[in-house]
Amino acid sequence: MSLEASQLNELHWLMEMLHNIDVGLVVLDRQYNIQIWNGFMENHSGLLPREVKDKNLFSLFEEIPQDWFVRKAESVFLLKNKAFTIWEQRPYVFKFQNYRPITGTADYMYQNTTFIPLMAANGEVSHLCMIVYDVTDSAVHKKDLQSANQELAILSQTDGLTKLFNRTHWERCLESEYKRWLRSQNPSCLVMIDIDQFKKVNDSYGHVVGDDVIKHLAELVRQQVRETDVSGRYGGEEFAVLLSDTTLENAHTFAERLRSKVESSVVKYNDIDINYTISIGIAQVTPGISTYEAWIECADSALYQSKKDGRNRITSFPKQ
Repeated sequence: MSLEASQLNELHWLMEMLHNIDVGLVVLDRQYNIQIWNGFMENHSGLLPREVKDKNLFSLFEEIPQDWFVRKAESVFLLKNKAFTIWEQRPYVFKFQNYRPITGTADYMYQNTTFIPLMAANGEVSHLCMIVYDVTDSAVHKKDLQSANQELAILSQTDGLTKLFNRTHWERCLESEYKRWLRSQNPSCLVMIDIDQFKKVNDSYGHVVGDDVIKHLAELVRQQVRETDVSGRYGGEEFAVLLSDTTLENAHTFAERLRSKVESSVVKYNDIDINYTISIGIAQVTPGISTYEAWIECADSALYQSKKDGRNRITSFPKQ
């Protein structure tokens, strides 16, 4: 059973659209013989379209578990619905080498794959279209974050007072995020937070109360951040939050929510009610920032400006 002319036209248009982006397109017939093989698949397999045309998928790629693949594909053929496989379930369908040197921890390309039924004129599914996405960067980043969260349980990587990341581990995460930004260019922001006039709190109520204020702020930070954010104690009464995949505008929204929450909160110690405020500096990483240390300096400079302008406020770098 062959594809209708209209279907072939649609597929050829789709292949043309996908020609210059990193997406694979494969079409199989009912016997799992390859009918269409686009440039992505050619580049990563080293096999030309004419070399794979009408060849059986499993004879060319022995690493594909045939039983698993057939079960997946037959559900598409019979139910006429799409199916998906993601890298968390199976790292890859095609065992392609990871060609990105920066993502050096992955030997092979992580893939998400969509299985799409293609209908013949009689309404039956005659062919199966596979779209293969290279998700290596996202997968490695997610695995790194999962690893970072596991490391959080290790005492040497946490701040004893706040139970947030300590400075050593937090800076390691920031360095990793900066390297990820170099290859992805996705917006990421660093937020620096400092308790206003903290010395007065210590002088007026003692260091025990001061510690309670620090722990109170740490808990508010913990409540406001996402699972993918990295928050830590930078030193003394200063905190830092790394907001990956976040624009300066969204980082400012987060910072204002935290600032407002702190301003309206009360720290209770015995019969004492303590109010305090925070100043915040935000820096979005830009091409002009050459190192992760420079990124910290930009956020710290913005924080200093908030202090200089009267405290209990937010300053951004670059300015919005």
